[in-house]
Amino acid sequence: MLNKKSIVHNYAFLAIMFCAMILGCITGWLWPGATILKPIGTVFINLMFCIVVPLVFASISSAVANMQSRRRAGKIMGVTIGVFVITGAIAAVIMYVLMRLFPPVLVPWTEIPAEEVGEHATMAQLIVNFFTAEDFVSLLSRRAMLPLIVFSILFGFGVNLNGGRETPVGKFLEDLSSVMLKVIRIVTYYAPIAFFGIFADLVATYSSQIIVNYGRAMLVYYPLCFIYIIVAFPLFAWFGGGRKGPGVMFSHILKPAVVSLGTCSSVATIPTNMEEAEATGISKDVSDMVLPLGATMHMDGSCFSCVLKIAFVMGVFGIPFEGVGMLIKVVLVAVLSSVGMSGVPGGGYIGEYIICSIFFPNQMEMAFPILVAIGNLVDPPATMINAAGDYVVSYIVSRFTDGKDWLDKALARQSGSCQ
Repeated sequence: MLNKKSIVHNYAFLAIMFCAMILGCITGWLWPGATILKPIGTVFINLMFCIVVPLVFASISSAVANMQSRRRAGKIMGVTIGVFVITGAIAAVIMYVLMRLFPPVLVPWTEIPAEEVGEHATMAQLIVNFFTAEDFVSLLSRRAMLPLIVFSILFGFGVNLNGGRETPVGKFLEDLSSVMLKVIRIVTYYAPIAFFGIFADLVATYSSQIIVNYGRAMLVYYPLCFIYIIVAFPLFAWFGGGRKGPGVMFSHILKPAVVSLGTCSSVATIPTNMEEAEATGISKDVSDMVLPLGATMHMDGSCFSCVLKIAFVMGVFGIPFEGVGMLIKVVLVAVLSSVGMSGVPGGGYIGEYIICSIFFPNQMEMAFPILVAIGNLVDPPATMINAAGDYVVSYIVSRFTDGKDWLDKALARQSGSCQ
């Protein structure tokens, strides 16, 4: 059950972060000399940079090494992941179009030469840099997040084939992953102080532009989330369940949406989603596969926020956000960082590093706190889209696994049992 205590517990730290950011903004607005507070934030950023490489390696390698089954094939699994990727890409394209029509940052905060920001690579270079580094030493860098992820997956499979979690290496990876999570939790306690210093410095340096630009970003993001629920979710339900799909979906989706907002967690919404899936008549093997996977991989709201973050920081640095090449690159990164990385412990921060390493490799110190701040501001509605959407996606998976008329049959069974 969702209660006031759980709501306060889940949002307390987020509220503290917001208060620290607001206090920092006020301090920077009233005191031009607040730039001297920048080192307070830099300490936090540098600590996170030191943590991210071992965290990514340990968490991903451990997850792959400890898989009980090496076979992920099968109709339900294939359809489920395919739907996650497609809906995530659709969400990313929608936000890309909106960012072109309503850019959050109209005037750059600072003029930075293009070579300092980093030139955009060609498509061939992008593919190479996406998956590989020049050598092992190059992997141990915050600028090589994607190659590190690929290496971690391969390393995890190697451990899995060699005996998995029962081997000394498997146990070491699992323990290292737990340790790094504890370290990141310790460092996160310092985050409110750090964000006070970061935003005091930013406002003192760039004045009211920050407040206006963040406001523009939220004016796009928040309405989009609710429009997506009203428009896209019924379309998905219609495609998956036929003409009765939207009506049935709306009669069951309110509870998961409320629970996800109250807990700010897709994982915490799994039990509620399963209850509603059972009440709808969705096959148990489908719900048992789709809903837990969805809690960690189905992230349309996070795809929205990923594109928003990229467009925002590009506006800050005065980098053009346009072109087919940019669209492809943004969608790929949004889907990978949101769909592929969301299930990894600490995945939110890892997503920010992926964005930084690809788009802003030479401006990480400034880009990272801006990205994290946007993530905190959009987290509640993004979680609602992610978690409530898991239930909706089960309609589409049911269509491909149980036939187009699965919902009609389920409603007929329910009607028969009531007589």
